[in-house]
Amino acid sequence: MNYREARQQVVDKNKGARDKRTTLTEAVAMIRDGDEIAVGGLLYTRTPMGIIWEIIRQRKKDLTFYKTLLSFEGDWLFVSGAMRKAVTSWFSGGVTWGVSKWSLLGLSLRFRAGAMGIPCIPTKSMLGSDLETSAGLKRFQCPYSGEELLLVPAVNPDVAIIHAHAADMYGNAQIFGPPCMDGEIARAANKVILTTEQLVDNEHIRDNPNTTTIPFFCVDAVIELPFGCYPHECYGVYEPAYAHLGDYGEGLLKAEDKTAFVRDYLENYFYKPADFEDYLSLFGVKSLLETTRKGRIWRL
Repeated sequence: MNYREARQQVVDKNKGARDKRTTLTEAVAMIRDGDEIAVGGLLYTRTPMGIIWEIIRQRKKDLTFYKTLLSFEGDWLFVSGAMRKAVTSWFSGGVTWGVSKWSLLGLSLRFRAGAMGIPCIPTKSMLGSDLETSAGLKRFQCPYSGEELLLVPAVNPDVAIIHAHAADMYGNAQIFGPPCMDGEIARAANKVILTTEQLVDNEHIRDNPNTTTIPFFCVDAVIELPFGCYPHECYGVYEPAYAHLGDYGEGLLKAEDKTAFVRDYLENYFYKPADFEDYLSLFGVKSLLETTRKGRIWRL
């Protein structure tokens, strides 16, 4: 889909305030095979793991995933067959699969251009590097300063998947700590699927309007999903399950057949659990309590 068509879909979508609460299964059914998916968060921070978990369980195929920094979830999406292509500035967690074609700033600016409704945005990032040529980027001369700059194209993904600290039933979402590029991603996407640690009344949102990172008119589906980033972190609520991720990484490095190792992990943690609560039970109450105790900030 070209820039104008993608932008028109964002303009035409229903932006009315309505009850958008739904289930994880129903929300992920909105994603079509072959879609472009923008993932909120950054590396371990606020990865919308619950949505990714359901994407893999529904055996979605040929998806292109955009994320500024891709971590362990990249292994699972790649080996499951859900991810055909990754667009990122970093792909590492358990395994580094390849060299990225974007800088972190360059990819972040692509989201910002998409949110602004412009087809591209100028930058000095990647100028003169191998990334400029490998990505086929274009230069232009600034008409005001005469400087030579690089133009990076906007991203208008089909779907954005984001996890927030709190949200109301309309989709107004509050994010604390590092905002990453989630606000821009939500504004750039045609559809937004949002999970949240806590579903709150609209009055709570109105009492603190300055903390609303994502407004309701961007969002299409809302799911209350405590521990929706696990085993990654949600700032101020719980930290990553470092012991579990360490065991996974160590096991993967030792495995002779790494793809088979990841497939076994997918079978045990993604396909076998009856629901997301069953998935969380695999980590154990001790892990959930320990990561919550270490990660909790009471002011939230």
